[in-house]
Amino acid sequence: MTLTRSRFNNILQDRILVLDGAMGTMIQRYELTEEDYRGERFASHAYSLKGNNDLLSITRPDIIQAIHEAYLEAGADIIETNTFNSTSLSQADYHLEDIVYELNVTAARLARQATEKYSRINPDKPCWVAGSLGPTSKTASMSPDVNDPGFRAVDFDELANAYRTQATGLIDGGADLLLIETVFDTLNAKAALYAVNGLLEERKLDIPVICSVTITDGSGRTLSGQTPEAFWISISHADVSAVGINCALGAAEMRPYLYELSEKCWTWLACYPNAGLPNALGQYDETPEEMAVVMESFCQDGLINILGGCCGTTPEHIRMFADLANRYNPRKPPSLASGK
Repeated sequence: MTLTRSRFNNILQDRILVLDGAMGTMIQRYELTEEDYRGERFASHAYSLKGNNDLLSITRPDIIQAIHEAYLEAGADIIETNTFNSTSLSQADYHLEDIVYELNVTAARLARQATEKYSRINPDKPCWVAGSLGPTSKTASMSPDVNDPGFRAVDFDELANAYRTQATGLIDGGADLLLIETVFDTLNAKAALYAVNGLLEERKLDIPVICSVTITDGSGRTLSGQTPEAFWISISHADVSAVGINCALGAAEMRPYLYELSEKCWTWLACYPNAGLPNALGQYDETPEEMAVVMESFCQDGLINILGGCCGTTPEHIRMFADLANRYNPRKPPSLASGK
């Protein structure tokens, strides 16, 4: 059954949904080589491809499929496509701009195969594919050159075109909803929302859209300088089904910003933090048990509609989050009137 916005709303009125955990963390466990990333198809590519995790949907689909299934087995209701960097802007780093549509279609199909398999196994527990649209490797609000503050490496139209191609591939591949995530620059997010909403209107599609921000440090602001409330006000016109906060911080550090969004936004609210702050080696140390304590407090306080994990989280984390979701009632958003 198609996941329309109204159906999504009905589900979230009744229960907390569980999003999956980190894709990159799981890929790291495989200790892949340059040859794994290249496969046969890209064996003669002139540039290094190691680290281009999105390409594995084509060259090592078995790994991506196994990761999706591990999260579904752990209890995830929604799994994200392996497309965080599948825009022409991000794939330009690997000189693979020409395959971005294929990357998104292929990744969405892999995820869809996994959800269809688990829906057949357990028809009473449907699961869905969220098409992941990451922030890209460029920012429209700030200059990358400290000597030229007026310079921009990308403009709104370039971002919108890149996002439209990505969203087209995700939808064609079978994504049930679209997730614009890890927003550090709201202008980038506005370009994504413009592209996505235009595409949905053109195709007469009624699928949910989620937009999730990341707070980059203890100042409580995004990289481009906005507070969570300012971020929400900036995108509140866009008719998103849910807003969220993810990445950058651990669950405990995310608490005040989650409260701020919960009080202000009249949509559903998602929260999927990192497994703590990275240590000196860039690793994430919070165990599933440690993280679940904080996440449970969010559930107890009625702050959550969708919960999951970002960097450092694994199926073991998601299994504990799924248990929490089953034991607590979902957040009730403030009315539109009070939200204004």
